[in-house]
Amino acid sequence: MLASDARDTPTGYPPEGDYPPHEDPRVADPSAEEEYPPSLLEDLKAFYEDGTTYVQAELAFQKTRARFAGDRLKSAAVFGVGALAFLHLALIAFVVGLVIILTPEIGAVGATALVTGLLLIGAAILGMMLKKKIDSLISAFGDKDIQS
Repeated sequence: MLASDARDTPTGYPPEGDYPPHEDPRVADPSAEEEYPPSLLEDLKAFYEDGTTYVQAELAFQKTRARFAGDRLKSAAVFGVGALAFLHLALIAFVVGLVIILTPEIGAVGATALVTGLLLIGAAILGMMLKKKIDSLISAFGDKDIQS
């Protein structure tokens, strides 16, 4: 029996009939309990469960994100090392070419000595610049025991 059937009767009540006791719409169901709003304790339990679910989902998302970033970082590192290797080979070719170009002017030994000397001077300048940066970093943290 549908609720619309009850509206179709002149009294507005469901029509009379032989209903089994558990289906009679005119009799209240004694087993049905009144539903009360959830208690504060039930709300707190639901809030805790929702929070736990949220944290688990966020952790899973961040793990996936970190795994993705790690994979991309590995690929980037491989390409970076490859680029540095080619740069190193190019610099070696430049140095060899410089020695070959200078050989007719100052001889093979002189060209080798000049190029080697220039490279050592460049290394010394860069080393001094590195030492300055490290000293300024150490002084920024105020650790006087580490300084030489």
